[in-house]
Amino acid sequence: MILNDVCVLGGSGFVGRHLCEHLVEKGLRVTVPTRDRERAKALILLPTVDVVTADVHDPEALARVTRGCDAVINLVGVLHGGRGKAGFGQAHVELARRVVDACRRNGIRRLVHMSALNAAPDAPSNYLRTKGEGERIVRESGLDFTIFRPSVIFGPEDRFLNLFAQLQRWLPVLFLGSPDARFQPVYVVNVAQAFAECLPRLESFGKSYDLAGPKTYTLRELVAYTGELTGHRRPIVGLGPSLSYLQAGLMELLPVKLLTRDNVNSMKLATVSDARLPFGIEPTALEAVAPVWLAQRTPRSRYNLFRDRSHGAR
Repeated sequence: MILNDVCVLGGSGFVGRHLCEHLVEKGLRVTVPTRDRERAKALILLPTVDVVTADVHDPEALARVTRGCDAVINLVGVLHGGRGKAGFGQAHVELARRVVDACRRNGIRRLVHMSALNAAPDAPSNYLRTKGEGERIVRESGLDFTIFRPSVIFGPEDRFLNLFAQLQRWLPVLFLGSPDARFQPVYVVNVAQAFAECLPRLESFGKSYDLAGPKTYTLRELVAYTGELTGHRRPIVGLGPSLSYLQAGLMELLPVKLLTRDNVNSMKLATVSDARLPFGIEPTALEAVAPVWLAQRTPRSRYNLFRDRSHGAR
């Protein structure tokens, strides 16, 4: 299958930025719609990427930015559901429906969709239920679709390990909700590789793939490892189910959502998979790459950085 032009919804986000780099390396032209060009400024420098201002939740705008494309990749998702365009229903269900409509309208057959491990209509959280509904819409679209279901995704700009690194820098003790929740973190580069590799592969049409890393951890283990790497390892007090739910409810009152009760409900299910990464991709171990960026937060590494800069200025 020959593809030249790809529209990436959510291309300015964490996974999207890595994916766009892979698509450019493959010689593809990439359109990235965004409501905030500032968020996509790193993509503007890529030679075959066209960043356009558009609201993809507007059906007419979505039809316009996908016109002339050979494929659409939908990465849009939210972890903390709000109201309107920030809500789970709008991001995971309504947008999936609008993407399918735009593809049909413009004669686009190829659609690649980001879902999540454990997405299902009867899942314990609204996040997972709406992700499951989005999957259903894509599966019933009649298009040449591929669905990816990743575990938690880690990388230098993630909002997972970096969040716990920041919390341990400032808090003397960490009261951790759902400490025994199980994850199989997958490296963002591996996720981007899977999306880019699947595009022309006929064998991936109509299929879904779990994306998970090579090792399973509890949340407590991940937090402790992050603290160790950053030099700010703190005592961790694990909270039981009731206190985890209460903590999440209180954190929902904060201006910035760090954890919600819906997140706690999602963590009732282990985010793990026995499936290997597709297309011969070798999973990258957390321990192989996390020290590269998390260790930069240690006092010694900052001292070495300042020392090297001082020597370089002489």
